[in-house]
Amino acid sequence: MFDKILIANRGEIALRVLRAAKELGIATVAVHSTADADAMHVRLADESVCIGPPPARDSYLNVPSIIAACEITGADAVHPGYGFLSENARFAEVLGHHNIAFIGPKAEHIRVMGDKIEAKRTAKRLGIPCVPGSEGGVADPDEARRIAAEIGYPVLIKAASGGGGRGMKVARSEADLEVALATARTEAKAAFGDDAVYIEKYLEKPRHIEVQVLGDGRGGAVHLAERDCSLQRRHQKVWEEGPSPALNAEMRERIGTTVAQAMQELGYLGAGTIEFLYEDGEFYFIEMNTRIQVEHPVTEMITGIDLVNEQIRVAAGAPLSVRQEDVRVEGHAIECRINAEHPATFRPSPGTITYFHPPGGLGVRVDSAAFQGYRIPPHYDSLLGKLIVHGRTRNECLMRLRRALDEFVVDGVDTTLPLFRTLVRNPDIQNGLYDIHWLEEFLRTGGLDAG
Repeated sequence: MFDKILIANRGEIALRVLRAAKELGIATVAVHSTADADAMHVRLADESVCIGPPPARDSYLNVPSIIAACEITGADAVHPGYGFLSENARFAEVLGHHNIAFIGPKAEHIRVMGDKIEAKRTAKRLGIPCVPGSEGGVADPDEARRIAAEIGYPVLIKAASGGGGRGMKVARSEADLEVALATARTEAKAAFGDDAVYIEKYLEKPRHIEVQVLGDGRGGAVHLAERDCSLQRRHQKVWEEGPSPALNAEMRERIGTTVAQAMQELGYLGAGTIEFLYEDGEFYFIEMNTRIQVEHPVTEMITGIDLVNEQIRVAAGAPLSVRQEDVRVEGHAIECRINAEHPATFRPSPGTITYFHPPGGLGVRVDSAAFQGYRIPPHYDSLLGKLIVHGRTRNECLMRLRRALDEFVVDGVDTTLPLFRTLVRNPDIQNGLYDIHWLEEFLRTGGLDAG
């Protein structure tokens, strides 16, 4: 096992990793920018190192500074959390050159799955169902027209190196296609430095279903059921739950087994998530995230398996602590991402938290690095924390979530708590009747104001 883990991240995920390391008896090092000098993970870590000024490129993305912090403190492993350097294959390789373990997948798998075109090719090879579309990148309008005619309109043009909805355009007819193609390529180049795009069939009202996997890097892999992440705004997840209200046990077992077998063949190491669009009983692969997910607590609540603990153990060469037959899904869990944003306009709201009262009670978990008097810096993601609630049934979970949201108090900054208090009382949400477009339509038609 590792002697000392450096946590190359900030906020709630840094604190989450720190807690897992401490429970394994491993010393911790927090790195931080000058803006995060008083952050909770810095306060609780065994050691801390300032790695630069507030801009992420000068601190949390500064690989030489992180390597230097490892060498100064004697850290023999790095956990990257999510975001920042968590899916940077080169970072994983550089750590290896310095005999420092990367707590995450092999660099080759990060690289393959980070390229959406190559990821789709790999998924097909591994027997994972994919959305019909181009076999590779498309730049020529004539080729785009041919492919779109074959798979049928509407089609979706997506950046090969993209994420978060950038470099993504819908063409509903041949008349829209050339402009959509050019616009997507321009956006992709500006956002990712790569103008490669590909074409897929656009599904009108799908759900976003993702399957959590764990692998030991030596051919052992298990799936831990699915999460439903269909409530999204601008392709950013807002509310996640598991198991999905849209799936039955047979569907769950079918897609879970397919994914686990694929990860076994790949020799995947660590935690990962295979993401699908789901419509009319069919799953369509869209991407794989080769890291821990923001919404991983949903899976932890319904399976009782500590995913960060497993990440650390398998990175150190230990086998998985569970076999597939050991995995049991118990009850239902929902996670709400509480952001420091205005609940209607989603305008970021940095500032000082003057009062902070998280909810508690049976089945209630709050993953947050916030506290009363904490100053939210303007330089980073606006995620303030996550409220995760578990119940024996989905209805019990919803009622518990409703109670917990009403208890949650954050003063001094705007938060998205009012949005979730409205959503948890909405009949469509209560009945599980939503798709990936539901939330944006709800907001567009003034649903929050009406709530």
